[in-house]
Amino acid sequence: MSDNIRFIQGNEACVEGALYAGVEFFAGYPITPSTEIAERLSQRLPENGGKFIQMEDEIASMCAIIGASLTGRKVMTATSGPGFSLKQEAIGYACMTEIPCVIVNVMRGGPSTGNPTHVSQGDINQARWGTHGDHNIIALTASNHQDIFSITVDAFNFAETYRTPVILLLDEAVGHLREKLIIPEAGELPIVDRLRTSLGKGVDYHPYLPREDGRLPMSDFGGEHRYNVTGLFHDMWGFPSNNPKVVNELLRHLVDKIDNNIESITRYKEHFLDDAEYVFVSYGSAARSAIHLAKTRRARGEKIGVLELQSIWPFPKELVREKCADAKAVLVVEMNMGQVLAQVKAAVRKPGRVFLANRIDGKLITPSDIKKLLRVIQGRGV
Repeated sequence: MSDNIRFIQGNEACVEGALYAGVEFFAGYPITPSTEIAERLSQRLPENGGKFIQMEDEIASMCAIIGASLTGRKVMTATSGPGFSLKQEAIGYACMTEIPCVIVNVMRGGPSTGNPTHVSQGDINQARWGTHGDHNIIALTASNHQDIFSITVDAFNFAETYRTPVILLLDEAVGHLREKLIIPEAGELPIVDRLRTSLGKGVDYHPYLPREDGRLPMSDFGGEHRYNVTGLFHDMWGFPSNNPKVVNELLRHLVDKIDNNIESITRYKEHFLDDAEYVFVSYGSAARSAIHLAKTRRARGEKIGVLELQSIWPFPKELVREKCADAKAVLVVEMNMGQVLAQVKAAVRKPGRVFLANRIDGKLITPSDIKKLLRVIQGRGV
């Protein structure tokens, strides 16, 4: 068997993608169902010249990767459920200070400790709104190991390009599923490295002054330049400011640098959409069931297609509107009480024809679950 072929868990595929992207530092705290990411990196990172540290809790883990990123390292942490909740204040700090980092959340049932060993997709809205204040965020997901690998690489690339935290929203089912992964050759997937300032020592460095292309060159903290980092509203030197003009421009920059690049950030896959009369919109492990049902029903003459979302935030509303425009009905397939459903309804021209196919009981939604709702909709003449 080729050295590039693995039969591994989805969590391990995430590890392989992170190593391919150049992760150099990981700090985390064990929590089901993400623990395999930390376990695997505790072995692999030192072998590749990186550093692994198990912190005392999730708050410290998030703060540790922020510090390591400031010194010029590519960084990642991983958690689930309650741990993701604990990280929110520090995620907001990383948004405000524009520090690149990747946070993996392998979703499980909640709220609180919920259902630690079973699947859920209940953290979609928390990924977007978990930290306080006006901000923007990038959140990505995938339904199979090959895509987990590539979307992990994308997460690191986006973090470096936009100087922002990026959230990887996996779920327990895809995280613990085992299947084949083919690791691409070095150079096959593009890698974005840290953009460092070209200014030499003794030159006035502005850590928050964007270039014409919008990117902010960084200087490794503790290196050639001394500069201030604060979670307060700050000017281009990094010093606190409550000047209304400075505050307004900073907030707009934090939001616009992502919103203005939605097309570049959006990741998705189409399955049988060309002539689809019924469109399933899904993501993560739920999308596997939606795709399976579409394939089997197409073999019987039913025109069903699937729009598989791989970027959840910023939500690709224009894409969803376009792909669902000609559908008789749209079924959002997810394992929560309709968190992406609300976004789809807001995006399409006929929200009354958007329906929810879901499970919230810790069990993977099956093709049969989806088919039952589809039959009800078709029975109504929709």
